[in-house]
Amino acid sequence: MEKKNIRIASMAMLGLIFAAMLAVACTSTEEKLRQRAAELCQYIPDHQLQEQSKDFMTADFYAVLDTLFNLPEHEAMDHEWLYYFVTGNGGTIADYEVVGVELTDETHAIATINVRQKWEDGSFDESSDVEQHLLYMERVNGEWLMSDFDEHKQDCIKHIAINRREQALRDAISKYLVEEVGQHYLQGELCVPSLMIAAEEGFDSVETRVYGDFWVYWYKQEGDTLKTVSGGSHPGCMTLLTQDGTPKVTAFDQASDGSDFTPSAKRIFGEHYDTFSQMHSNDEVREAVRQEQLSDYVSHFNINAHYYQDYGWEAKELTIE
Repeated sequence: MEKKNIRIASMAMLGLIFAAMLAVACTSTEEKLRQRAAELCQYIPDHQLQEQSKDFMTADFYAVLDTLFNLPEHEAMDHEWLYYFVTGNGGTIADYEVVGVELTDETHAIATINVRQKWEDGSFDESSDVEQHLLYMERVNGEWLMSDFDEHKQDCIKHIAINRREQALRDAISKYLVEEVGQHYLQGELCVPSLMIAAEEGFDSVETRVYGDFWVYWYKQEGDTLKTVSGGSHPGCMTLLTQDGTPKVTAFDQASDGSDFTPSAKRIFGEHYDTFSQMHSNDEVREAVRQEQLSDYVSHFNINAHYYQDYGWEAKELTIE
């Protein structure tokens, strides 16, 4: 009887020792995950994707972000929230505190992070509240990597798809303006449209209507300057049909010239007329859009030009990155 009690006591002691060892192992794993999460926090995107982030993110997450950060943006500030996951535009720096880590399975974990904004001198922004975020981690080849942040990955994928669709529509409209509208102008060496989109209907449909102020410009190059040969505005609504994934302009309802301009524009644009009118009447906005899109064109086709110039006006600098 005494030996049996000793055996039971020994087994109980072994159980306690095993439980203690397991607890220590779990604590050690959690602490390592905390430390790794703190390290990964330094690579959370903040207006830009650091090149070295590639070593701290899963391949698919980095690929999505790399694609996102290299998308052509057509309007200032469009979807800018996607490009900073934690900080804003107030000149602050994110201060991270890992407050917990949950191991969801052997290769996935979620770290809970408190973020508070601080100024560049290290002092905290007293008006900034502490925000809680989730950093997703995945173990790849024995190393924990960032696989998502606040489930933004799906937001980014959706935005990329929208941007590609938008680009396809713009490419089709530009092609139409060059081939169909631009041919009626005095021609130069380059025909570069400028698109100011007021509204879109049926964006994801087979038939899409795009309302906008569409401009056509012909340029000739003299040295490093693109000089305007001709140009003009064509406000209206373009109808595009998409077949096999490629949209094509099938109709263009243009506003009339002269005294019929306003009545015809109101008929064509309907509920979008006010948006169009504000856009069409703002010379500064129109010129900024033209400058941006012409700069993108020059950069894309590697044209050795740094300025553009309308007849009788001073040359303006292109914003080539």
